[in-house]
Amino acid sequence: MADLKAFADQLVNLTVKEVNELAKILKDEHGIEPAAAATVVASGGGAGGDAPAAAEKSTFDVILKAPGGAKLGVVKLVKEITGLGLKEAKDLVDGAPKAVKEGVSKEEANSVKAQLEEAGAEVEIK
Repeated sequence: MADLKAFADQLVNLTVKEVNELAKILKDEHGIEPAAAATVVASGGGAGGDAPAAAEKSTFDVILKAPGGAKLGVVKLVKEITGLGLKEAKDLVDGAPKAVKEGVSKEEANSVKAQLEEAGAEVEIK
């Protein structure tokens, strides 16, 4: 059997893009809906344009539009929320607008948005 510690380390160090690819593979090839991926990936949700489309939407993306005045605090929070390394979190914040979390529930998206806004960031949910 594979070294589970090494496997766990690999999972923890995945980028947002890699986690999304892994989730797609698990769903498409193995029929597994990876709910745990939402805790690793950065993403969120928000209000849609028309009511029927908004009612049908089940996953959302949290977009960091601007870090605001307390950039260091936002970087630390993004690191905590996404599981990224410090450099990757800083790059994400510096590259705003960027997705912090993708494909998460409305509740998680709102929670992430509230945390980031409390830290001073400008955030939107799509």
